[in-house]
Amino acid sequence: MVTAKKPLARYASLANYAELTRSLGGDPQQLLRAAGLDPRGMAVQDRWVPAAAVNDLLERTAQVTGRDDLGLRLAELRRLSHLGPLSLVLREEPDVRSALEILIRHERMYNEALHTRLAVSDGVATLRVELDLDRPAPDRQAIDLAVGVLYGLLRELLGGDWSPLSVSFGHPPPRNADIVRRMFGGALHFDADLNGITLYERDLDRPTATADPQLRMYTRRLLDGEPGSGQEATGRIRELVDLLLPTGRCSAEQVARSLGVDRRTVHRWLAAEGTTFTELVDDVRAGLARHLVAGRRYSFTEIAEILAFSSPSNFSRWFRGRFDTTPRAWRRNAGDPR
Repeated sequence: MVTAKKPLARYASLANYAELTRSLGGDPQQLLRAAGLDPRGMAVQDRWVPAAAVNDLLERTAQVTGRDDLGLRLAELRRLSHLGPLSLVLREEPDVRSALEILIRHERMYNEALHTRLAVSDGVATLRVELDLDRPAPDRQAIDLAVGVLYGLLRELLGGDWSPLSVSFGHPPPRNADIVRRMFGGALHFDADLNGITLYERDLDRPTATADPQLRMYTRRLLDGEPGSGQEATGRIRELVDLLLPTGRCSAEQVARSLGVDRRTVHRWLAAEGTTFTELVDDVRAGLARHLVAGRRYSFTEIAEILAFSSPSNFSRWFRGRFDTTPRAWRRNAGDPR
């Protein structure tokens, strides 16, 4: 019997952690090491680490700093732009429902332990947040972070005048309720039977609001002149391909639009480095395929979808051509590449 591998999360899930922890009197480097994480890894936002270690870090930090609202404080600092290039895709979605569907479908590209579910009944939409770690463990801070981030994203997509029907947590209220009163509109429920947010179904069909100064700052950094070298340009394009590929929106046109240039400029930058857009996409696919196939958490059908193949058979043919073996054989023979 094959045992599922431990879920992973990217260091990006800890955005603002070090700054917040220092402001609360904690030592982020010491706490990261105590949780089995490399403090130097914080500089590599796309690096994968065990999701359980991230969860333990948040719980340990809350205990050391005496702040049982740590996850909410982290969530308060998050913006849509923290999703990187994916934020550019969400911004372009015509309505909140389609933006949420993309966000939910691809959350595993950031955190494999996080599961958000959307259900609609009798005109009410419920977003339920769950955390699936490899072992039982306290997870209040990670849940608070996830619910808080989801609420913040909804506020950005729907506009500052929106408020939910309710925000619910399956644990007691924090000792200091100031932050929950400040963060959340609508009714607040603690010791509830779910962690999540309810809203009117009609809100899902509202057009997305795109007035996001932080997102504009992120975009301006991408658009801040033509890259000084071919390697820098290729790095920017690769970053976009890595995060756009699972959305099904990865094309030279989309990448060019996200960078604020035309398609010919993208091809020219890549040609200067001796590569093409097709070759770069293939390289990114290969890196993701190695991670996902060896990980055993996803079926080959799911992996084909994540890698934007039209069918599992097309994915299998591509994999065999790229790695000279089948996905099944790779999974059977792989060690632990993580």
